[in-house]
Amino acid sequence: MTNRVNIACLGAGRMGRGIAVAFAYAGHSVTMIDVKARSAEEFAKLEADALGEVAKTFASLSKLGLLTEADVGPLVARVSVVPAGHSQSALSEAGMVFEGVPEVVELKREVLGLASRQVRPDTIIASTTSTILVDDLSSAIVNPGRFLNVHWLNPAYLIPLVEVSPGKATDPAIVDEVKALLEGIGKVPVVCAATPGFIVPRIQALAMNEAARMVEEGVASAEDIDKAIRHGFGFRYAVLGLLEFIDWGGGDILYYASRYLEGALGSDRYRAPDVISRNMHEGRIGLRTGAGFLDYSGMDVDAYRVKRLQAMVDLLRHFDLARPPVLDRT
Repeated sequence: MTNRVNIACLGAGRMGRGIAVAFAYAGHSVTMIDVKARSAEEFAKLEADALGEVAKTFASLSKLGLLTEADVGPLVARVSVVPAGHSQSALSEAGMVFEGVPEVVELKREVLGLASRQVRPDTIIASTTSTILVDDLSSAIVNPGRFLNVHWLNPAYLIPLVEVSPGKATDPAIVDEVKALLEGIGKVPVVCAATPGFIVPRIQALAMNEAARMVEEGVASAEDIDKAIRHGFGFRYAVLGLLEFIDWGGGDILYYASRYLEGALGSDRYRAPDVISRNMHEGRIGLRTGAGFLDYSGMDVDAYRVKRLQAMVDLLRHFDLARPPVLDRT
């Protein structure tokens, strides 16, 4: 896949517009394709709304220092919107197609099936769904080996992470091509199995529900819970991954903490999975033993620790939270 392939988005809604901004910013031409039959007047309104939002987004990025005001016009010019009746010509020129229509299985299957018959045989097709598994959609695709889920996190034009989820029929080479394309526009792709919730939605659903539950139980105010997340939970995990953090402190700490919380709060939602106790019995505690979820053998652990701590100090400075020591001077 070339660096500047044409991108097509099935649907001109929120996700299509976000993806259009991300790719146009990186030099690609993007066509958003309306998938609904509309009158000329209705389409003109949709087109104006979509391009207006794209322009507004680029203008806001210029105010944030990512581009200049003079850059906005040329970037917006890379994006176009076409009515459903013109999908054939737009799709025939696309090297990658992203579907972003509402989360209705039959609608997605209809839209994807039609698109798969209009694109070139080698054009990669992806659904951006966050809820429907790739294998529930792939049978609608002509040549399903080129089809997979590519889940963006909103706002798509800012959040680096993109979850790539291949299905049973997906050609592994297609996964590599999609990862390379995403990396080429500055994204950070991760590959996950076709499973409900992917990675981030599954983890954040647990965290958000627990935060709401603590408000309900009167554990703390909403303001203080959010402050704890921003300055503690989120702060640490901007530097250390969740599994990396388990290894940092030791899997045994999580094991015993989980047992206590399960008993004290009377809920098995705090129960540690079997892999935690299995790692303990196998001596895979984390940094202390050279292996945990990650492998630290052959690593300069002291240098690794300093690097991670330096990143935390950099974050403190970024948020204007770093303070000099208080010294008593004579």
